[in-house]
Amino acid sequence: MFRSGKSTLLMILGLAIVIVGFSASAYNRLVKLDQAVQAQWAQVENVYQRRADLVPNLVETVKGAAKFEKDTLTAVTEARARVGAVAAGGAAPSDPAAVAKFQQAQDQLSSALSRLLVVVERYPELKATANFRDLQVQLEGAENRIAVERMRYNETAQAFNSARDTFPTALVAGLFGKRFVEKTYFKAQGGAETAPQVHF
Repeated sequence: MFRSGKSTLLMILGLAIVIVGFSASAYNRLVKLDQAVQAQWAQVENVYQRRADLVPNLVETVKGAAKFEKDTLTAVTEARARVGAVAAGGAAPSDPAAVAKFQQAQDQLSSALSRLLVVVERYPELKATANFRDLQVQLEGAENRIAVERMRYNETAQAFNSARDTFPTALVAGLFGKRFVEKTYFKAQGGAETAPQVHF
């Protein structure tokens, strides 16, 4: 009888060690994936900031040649100001409302910049200046980097969310409440599913 109790105790102790070991491993994996999401989010913010830093130079370059397009320039300047005011910061990847607000401000700036570039088409002398061409190339490069970094962010968020939601890791994630909240994805800009109409 003593042996039976001892073996039961050893089995319980062994099971407890396995559970603690698994929990620690799952926790550490979630921490690593969470840090990857945070790092990728910071990179997304970085490329958006780079684009926002180009806007004042672009506005100043256009302002001289397109004096009567004040509404468009004002819209770009205001959109850039909103982007600066809506820095998502630390809450972002885990807070859908913060991500939505951040994305909305960025989409408004993208839209204002698109309108500005359409207006510039009416000013061939502006398009011919080297300064404007350089800024336009930098802006296009920034937009490409934004698309790439958003894609990478979504991939790291998906890896985190998949690990977080698989059994039995979901049990460990559930024990830590807000520490391992599901990460929010970037979505396409509203209306992106509709192809633009081209008129000749």
